[in-house]
Amino acid sequence: MSNDLVKIEFSLPAEEYDNGVLFLFQNIQHGWEESQAVDGTTHFSTYLENHPAAYAVIAEIKTRWPEAGCKTEESESQDWSQSWREFFTPIECGGRFEILPPWLSDTQHADLTPIIIEPKMAFGTGHHPTTALCLSCLADLQRRSHIAAGMEFLDLGTGSGILGIGLAKLGLHGIGLDIDPQAIICAEENAQINKVQDTFQVSVGGVQAVPEGKTYDVLVANILSKPLIFMAKDIVTHVTKGGSLVLSGILIEQAPDVIRAYKLLGWPDPELHESGDWAGLLWAGVAGAC
Repeated sequence: MSNDLVKIEFSLPAEEYDNGVLFLFQNIQHGWEESQAVDGTTHFSTYLENHPAAYAVIAEIKTRWPEAGCKTEESESQDWSQSWREFFTPIECGGRFEILPPWLSDTQHADLTPIIIEPKMAFGTGHHPTTALCLSCLADLQRRSHIAAGMEFLDLGTGSGILGIGLAKLGLHGIGLDIDPQAIICAEENAQINKVQDTFQVSVGGVQAVPEGKTYDVLVANILSKPLIFMAKDIVTHVTKGGSLVLSGILIEQAPDVIRAYKLLGWPDPELHESGDWAGLLWAGVAGAC
C-alpha cells in the first residue's frame, strides 16, 4: 500500500503555545495531539494527507519556528484506522451522552443517549476535554429546562458533528457550519449513522454565513479563544433572547479574556466549567445584550 499520510511533529516553548494552536486551527483545524513537558514545552503531533498542501504547511512550520525540531514521517492510512479500533474507548459526558464508535454501538448503556462517531484521521472523536465540556453543558441545559425538543440550534465549527448530533438526539433541530469542506463530509456521514440527518443539516461556512437577523435558541461553538473573541459580536447577534450559549476550546487562563469580550457586549458573567487545563463557558437563558 502506498504511503498516503504524513505525520507531523514539532515542539514549541510555553510562550509560543497560543501562536502554535492558532496556526494549527487555521491550517489544519481537524485535530492534533498535545503533550507537555515539565518545562512548559508542548509537543504537537498531527496527520495530513500526503499532498503538496501538507508540505506547504510543513514548510511554514519550519519557517515560523526553526527551533521547533519539525519532523515528518510517511505512513499508511490503514495504520490509523486500525489504531482507532485498538484504542477507542466509549466516553460518558454529563451523565446524559455516550460517545461510541460503530463497532461498539451494541454496548451502549440504556440510560445514556448514544452518539455514534466514525473515527477519522482528520476529525475529533470526542476524546478532547472541550467536547465533553460542551456536551456536559448541553446536558445541564436540558436538566434545567433551558433547552427542549423543538428548539433550534447552531453548531458553529461543527467538525465531526458531535455537538449537533447530541442536540438533534435531544429533539432539537438545527445546522452545523464549518469552514473546512472535509469536516462537512465527515459530519454528514456521522449524522446519517446517528439517523439525525433530517434534523441536523450541515454546510460549509462560518458565522458570516448565517443570515442577518437569524437567531437560535441554542448556539454552541467549540473552537479556540482567539476566534471566539474575534467573532463575539457576530455570535451574540445570533442567540435568541432567552436563549443559551456554550463556548469552549478555551484554556483556563484564556477564559477571562473571552468572558471580557462578551461582557463588553452587555452579557453577564457565564457559568465556568473546567476539565483539566480547559474551560467551557455557559450562558443559560440569557436575556440578550443590553
